[in-house]
Amino acid sequence: MPQSLSSSFPIGVRYMMVSALGFALMTSAVKLVSVHGIPVMEIVAARALVSLIISYVDVRRKGLSLLGHNKPLLMARGIFGTMALICVYYAVTTLPLAEATILQYLHPVFTAILALFFLKERVQMSTIICIALCIAGLMTIVRPGFLFGEPGDMPTFSILMALLGAFGSACAYVVVRKLSQTEDSSVIILYFPLVALPVSLVLMGGDFVVPDFQTAVLLILVGVFTQIGQVGITNAMKTEVASKATAYSYVQVIFSMVLGWALFNELPSHWTLIGGAMIMGGALVNVYGSMKAQAPKAAGTIAPGKQAV
Repeated sequence: MPQSLSSSFPIGVRYMMVSALGFALMTSAVKLVSVHGIPVMEIVAARALVSLIISYVDVRRKGLSLLGHNKPLLMARGIFGTMALICVYYAVTTLPLAEATILQYLHPVFTAILALFFLKERVQMSTIICIALCIAGLMTIVRPGFLFGEPGDMPTFSILMALLGAFGSACAYVVVRKLSQTEDSSVIILYFPLVALPVSLVLMGGDFVVPDFQTAVLLILVGVFTQIGQVGITNAMKTEVASKATAYSYVQVIFSMVLGWALFNELPSHWTLIGGAMIMGGALVNVYGSMKAQAPKAAGTIAPGKQAV
């Protein structure tokens, strides 16, 4: 990668972009599976099973302890992640893909606040501007009736589930940031399916639906794409402060718009396009702020590869 592009998009940002694409493909696969009549809890269980197998092999390959060091915090990561996943999958299966993704992507707001109080991270002005522009873009795209005083065209319960998923995601991201100081990313990722699989099996009860071959392939892809997203975001948290790293994850909204159009014929309105422009504008502001923050490092004020505290 050219040096100028590498300096504009640090490694943590590039990890987050890969993560965003992985999660966008995952939500598309989830929606496709739901069209075939597979219940949400079965999708969660299938996703957790695939991730458990991949994560277990990865941990063993690295010769790491399966249980890690900070077991209570690792368990909390699994619980928050499971809660968020169930809520997000429900929203994806009951709302248009772009809208479900947009509502869930309020999590950087929660992340910045949680990181401020629990990680003592200083939120940079560029991140604040980015989040403000992105939230304005989100509201422009969704134009929800519960805010504008008009009858909403989306189910209220689905909206609430999407927002709860956003909060759960933020909690998980902050815990991941804390765990990254002592735990390998593979162990952190492993704890998610360790919690999600038994929880989803219990909640699924007797609602299991035997999938056909095409649906089974889609279920496997849900797990594979999610694993890509998890690896990307876990590594991003190890190289960027939580509030700044997750701000870049808004690019998943753009990916979801494209996939929604290509797979489900969900054409974005002009309001969606305007909101998308706001989101991308916020991302560019954040890139500029990141470049300014990198300048002292280039001058030797901070050793290469270290984070300012």
